[in-house]
Amino acid sequence: MKDLITGIQQVGVGVTNATEAKSLYKDLFGMNVLIFEDKAAASLMTKYTGSKLHNRHAILSMNLVGGGGFEIWQFTSRTPLLQNAPLFGDLGIFATKIKTKNVQAAHTYFNTFENITVSDVMETPDDKLHFWVTDPYGNHFNIIEGDEWFKNGQGMCGGVAGAVIGVLNIDASLNFYKNVLGIDEVIYSGTAPAIDLPIKEQLGQRFKRVLLKKQVANRGAFSKLLGSVQIELVEALDFQPKKIYEDRFWGDCGFIHLCFDVLNMDLLKQKSAQAGYNFTVDSANSFSMGTSAGRFCYVEDPDGTLIELVETHKVPILKKLNWHLNLKTRKNEGPLPDWMIGMLALNKIK
Repeated sequence: MKDLITGIQQVGVGVTNATEAKSLYKDLFGMNVLIFEDKAAASLMTKYTGSKLHNRHAILSMNLVGGGGFEIWQFTSRTPLLQNAPLFGDLGIFATKIKTKNVQAAHTYFNTFENITVSDVMETPDDKLHFWVTDPYGNHFNIIEGDEWFKNGQGMCGGVAGAVIGVLNIDASLNFYKNVLGIDEVIYSGTAPAIDLPIKEQLGQRFKRVLLKKQVANRGAFSKLLGSVQIELVEALDFQPKKIYEDRFWGDCGFIHLCFDVLNMDLLKQKSAQAGYNFTVDSANSFSMGTSAGRFCYVEDPDGTLIELVETHKVPILKKLNWHLNLKTRKNEGPLPDWMIGMLALNKIK
């Protein structure tokens, strides 16, 4: 099962101004390569948008040093609802994990920005250095030490390495993330008062925490770029958690989904259903997003957190020459040559 997931493709971020957020995340996290930009109706997502068709502006940007990207998403047919500040342990995606080569140097770098909040450097339950960044929209980012890179770069960060996800029952969630998604290596597991959180009022509250990891896949066109996956599951013990997306639509402000790159969607759909998790959305065929295309599906974890799954069919390599990579006809399941992925860097965000 775990070979069907090749890495985190992107995390969805709902914002009020996608163009503004594109520039912000370029400056903060080096998300300076544009994979697609598209304005259209979200025709397959009405299940999560109040049974009404809504228009959106979507941008996928990446950092080619290594890791997943950001799908920046803005409603254009309604005013996006702002999120209430989530608590560590609330149900859903609390934070995105961003990797860096040097935690202390990254801490110094982020402290040069005036429009974000940066925590002190702390130690994780497995004694690794990390810290938290909160952007102007109230989104939390966990800056962690990375252990593999696609290419050398001058930036301080790589891309998305994982997520912190609040759950109601950690055992039920482990069944989903380990057995359905194949993220099954346990890095740490335990119950203790938290001393390394971005929200000072929660320091000392007790949580169950499990950090899962999936090592770099040796299959998948973009596996070397996307790298390993880390999912930290958090169960609150001292308060009743709320759903982060309660009473809001998919696409409203905050982290809206975590998206994985998939090799064989039909097989994953079959195995997910056998485990009791039916897909809630399935584009079935190629679905175009700007100049990119692929089959995309959604499945919910036990608490309703949205997991997007994408089987990539077409990726723009050089837009000016209309040069695209067609993965549907590719027979080799191994990683693409480094030079070919590196060509994506020609589509720079200005």
